[in-house]
Amino acid sequence: MKYISTRGQSPALGFSDILLGGLAPDGGLYLPDTYPQLSDADLMAMRNMNYRDLAFAILSRLIDDIPAADLKAIIDKTYTAQTYSFARAGQNAEDIAPVLKLENNLYLLSLSNGPTLAFKDMAMQLLGNLFEYVLAKKGETTNILGATSGDTGSAAEYAMRGKKGVRVFMLSPHKKMSRFQTAQMFSLQDDNIFNIAVEGVFDDCQDMVKAVSNDAAFKAKYKIGAVNSINWGRIAAQVVYYFKGYFAVTQNNAQKVDFAVPSGNFGNVCAGHVARMMGLPIDKLLVATNENDVLDEFFKTGIYKPRGAVNTFQTSSPSMDISKASNFERFVFDLVERDSAKVRELWASVDAGDAFDMKHLMHKLADYGFVSGSSNHQNRMQTIRDTKAKYDVVIDTHTADGLKVALDFFNQPQRDQHQPMLVLETALACKFEDALVEALGQVPARPDSLKGIETLPKKFTVMDASNAAIKDFIVAHT
Repeated sequence: MKYISTRGQSPALGFSDILLGGLAPDGGLYLPDTYPQLSDADLMAMRNMNYRDLAFAILSRLIDDIPAADLKAIIDKTYTAQTYSFARAGQNAEDIAPVLKLENNLYLLSLSNGPTLAFKDMAMQLLGNLFEYVLAKKGETTNILGATSGDTGSAAEYAMRGKKGVRVFMLSPHKKMSRFQTAQMFSLQDDNIFNIAVEGVFDDCQDMVKAVSNDAAFKAKYKIGAVNSINWGRIAAQVVYYFKGYFAVTQNNAQKVDFAVPSGNFGNVCAGHVARMMGLPIDKLLVATNENDVLDEFFKTGIYKPRGAVNTFQTSSPSMDISKASNFERFVFDLVERDSAKVRELWASVDAGDAFDMKHLMHKLADYGFVSGSSNHQNRMQTIRDTKAKYDVVIDTHTADGLKVALDFFNQPQRDQHQPMLVLETALACKFEDALVEALGQVPARPDSLKGIETLPKKFTVMDASNAAIKDFIVAHT
């Protein structure tokens, strides 16, 4: 299995060679040169597997340069009931990603049982163990540079804290995350963790990461790696839970399902796209956005127009407050039939602050199953209230965006009402306490181990949105 860049100007490499680097040297994102294809027999064999065996069955098709026994050991070490211990009452933590039935053919895929209570843990815990393994084999160290709008940062830091040969430099928009998210990150005192609060929005943080990653000399000298969803390892690990959810709500491989995915940086739904390309019988992938609805606009009009930092809204689902969705490039690469020259042309427009128009390819979107919808603050507050009243389930604001869009689609008269719909859970509600108090008039429950986290001492640095400043900071701390 070789991995190629969406920009087409970097050599094809193996998984271990791309794991640490994030972006390709040409500024593109890595994808498999071809997607592994799963037969009906393969799916039948996977249907009754536990999460660890299922993860190995899928990831071993995407990772062929780590010995099978070693890869199995890494996976088995990662996906344990002890690590994913925050399952809801009545759910089995051993399932890792259990399904919660709301009503006939409508489900939540519970992905927030890990140490930071967010779906990012599903991939990040594996990535931490893969990083440590590959670095030890190579005898190297790495400096991870990442950007977060909320959950990626804490998931990365909890996965990498104390890992040998790893330092983490995590950028986040200053005072634009929830108190819980901020406390999860900034309360970490580990020597290998550095939190930088950037005066700006998430897109500023992401632009800084890309600027450093595109400086080939600096990246090589300071061994810059990435754990954002630009890192293919993240996407690969997330593919697994689409299979897990599918098998949990179907009886045979002739059935199709729909997935509704709260979307900011397009990484989570991109993993669904990859699962579909590998042969998982997914009918629709619903891209659910908040007020920052650039992706919804694209899937409805064919025009992709990031709005920039000034026009990015700060909302009550902050992890989706993103204008430029990095992983969208992976899908567009497939949409234009892997024409890397076309991708370079399109993203040159984006980098120049312009839009691109793909209305002429709108007919092809149906081939990939993508549809979309958006939600706003009033919608998500009402969805949280309705979900509590109707199902006695408390959901966070991002999951509410996904469920709102799912219900809009689920109830359409032309849709097959017998076809299961799974909404991907983003985080546990306690991570967004203020919004939940507004919606329900009560503080959401949180695990005992995380009570009072906001009062812990905090370690972070405030920085202007400056490429030079982050480079100087990395130099000073390595």
